[in-house]
Amino acid sequence: MSDFELQDSGSEFDSDDNSDAELQAAFERGELKPGLNVEFGGQRVKINDITKLLAKAQAIRLDLPWEERLDMVNDLAPLAPELAVQLEKHEQKRANQFKGNAKIPYVRPEEDPVLNDFKREMLFHRQAQAAVVEGIQRLHKLGIKTRRPDDYFAEMAKSDEHMQKVRSNLMAKQQGQAKSERIKQIREQRKMGKMLAKQTKVQRETEKKEMLDKLKKFRKGKLKNLDFLEDAKALESKQKQSADKRKQRNKKFGFGGKKKGLKRNTKASAAGLEAEKSTRRQRGVKAGASVNKRMGKSRRIKAKGRK
Repeated sequence: MSDFELQDSGSEFDSDDNSDAELQAAFERGELKPGLNVEFGGQRVKINDITKLLAKAQAIRLDLPWEERLDMVNDLAPLAPELAVQLEKHEQKRANQFKGNAKIPYVRPEEDPVLNDFKREMLFHRQAQAAVVEGIQRLHKLGIKTRRPDDYFAEMAKSDEHMQKVRSNLMAKQQGQAKSERIKQIREQRKMGKMLAKQTKVQRETEKKEMLDKLKKFRKGKLKNLDFLEDAKALESKQKQSADKRKQRNKKFGFGGKKKGLKRNTKASAAGLEAEKSTRRQRGVKAGASVNKRMGKSRRIKAKGRK
């Protein structure tokens, strides 16, 4: 490679190095200020060429029909009653927060940023609602449909398998919540039953103690009659009636107990022995008795001779 080629190939790097060196030297002399912005000493000339601006705006403007633009200028929709109630509740809640907490400085409702944000969102909602109502009417006038037909088919972005998994997860979550609620109710019922049983036991012990105390007083001559025994008998008869009702219910509906596995097949039922036992019970045959009641031959002959 010749010297000319070497000089030519390194000219770019030399120029970069020279420019950096020049910048460093200028910075040392104080001609450059630190930072990316360079202070401009002169006065900027302001240009407001309205004719050129309007011409440029007309050049880039697209003359499209309204159904392609969907731009609208409309007033706010009327305030719905539920939104008015919600706003009133929000203001009352904010006022209660100021009353109950002295650490929060009081702010007037018209200057409260929390209420202002809520009102601002409500204005956005009302403006969007008015635009939707008026826009749908204009689309209908232009003959544009705003609802999908009943037989419209749109392929879902997610597969059916994925949606089945989502559905199964939601169902499992709902079942788990229902099960936990049921368990909670059962626990509450058991707790209430234990509490009632404890109260009943304490009440009976208290009544028994009172009756014994009255008996002692009667023996000592402090009481002249035994009317408290009549009350005790009435209470005892009432408890007996409750017990009888419980016996009747147990007799009618059973005593509960284990019911799981009663219809499960066993060795005897598989061999047909259980069916034979049940038919014998239906016929009134006692356990251990022979099914065939025919007499023996000798007894049959004697019976014939007697006849």
